[in-house]
Amino acid sequence: MPIYVYWGEDDFAIEKAVAVLRDRILDPLWTSFNYTAFPPDQADAVIQALNQAMTPPFGAGGRLAWLINSNLCQQCPDNVLSELQRTLPVIPEDSYLLLTSRNKPNECLKATKFLKEFAQFREFSLVPPWKTELLLQAVNQAAQTVGVKLTAPTAELLAQSIGNDTRLLYNEMEKLRLYIQGSNKILDVRTVTQLVRNNTQNTLQLAAAITTGDTAKALGILGDLINAAEPGLRIVATLIGQFRTWLWVKIMMEAGECNPQAITQGAEISNPKRIYFLQQEIQSLSVQQLISSLPLLLELEVSLKQGASETSILQTKVIELCQVYQRR
Repeated sequence: MPIYVYWGEDDFAIEKAVAVLRDRILDPLWTSFNYTAFPPDQADAVIQALNQAMTPPFGAGGRLAWLINSNLCQQCPDNVLSELQRTLPVIPEDSYLLLTSRNKPNECLKATKFLKEFAQFREFSLVPPWKTELLLQAVNQAAQTVGVKLTAPTAELLAQSIGNDTRLLYNEMEKLRLYIQGSNKILDVRTVTQLVRNNTQNTLQLAAAITTGDTAKALGILGDLINAAEPGLRIVATLIGQFRTWLWVKIMMEAGECNPQAITQGAEISNPKRIYFLQQEIQSLSVQQLISSLPLLLELEVSLKQGASETSILQTKVIELCQVYQRR
């Protein structure tokens, strides 16, 4: 089908998918004639894109009309819906219509239901920061794509260091590729530590500092993250995931559960080998302390989403979290 809907928060992955689609459809010599991108603020962008999609391509290759950051699957006026219903079934085979959006399509919307009949939908969601196994898979996939050889400990270090930032992952992979260019060298932990930024690892170090009640250390790590331009919402997402995992493991331990496989399933951890290390991390923590942490983290998330001063609210909540763990 010549119609595609790409959606999700992973902007970099969407950009790569669009580039692949564009290269597949368009002839480089005829791109200026057959390729049109419509920004979201353009008046009648949907109607214009549909008209472009109905126009046969000039010369060789196909035609591509791209609706950038479209809200067509969130809200669709009746006149636009009528135009969709009239146009989509008769778009020529060598003309393509692409819609991209950060937002999940509204499955109840008539426009979405109609698009489902003709379009291929692809989701590009960010991996949750606490799903370390999926992050590791992403690192290995990126290494294979770029042509970089990693040891298993190096891949784990990169997953911890970069987290779910796909753009940063590929940028760092390109840096590593250039470093070993012309050789068949397998990158070790020492080399990668010297070359790669370490934001997510610092966020996990921030979580560890909080659980020791070391306010000065926690604020120092937070300051490093802020200076490195790490987004506040990414920091809090990683913290919520880590504290949630710690809480589940602690609850199951206190309930007398000793089977790592059972704990793995309950805490939604796909690697049973990780359970031992999690148990060591929370040995001196209480269930009540971990429970008390989550409302503070959720308050932090809400405040950030409501536009609170990022540095101020992060510092305030980190201090409050440290105070929870100073009460032994």
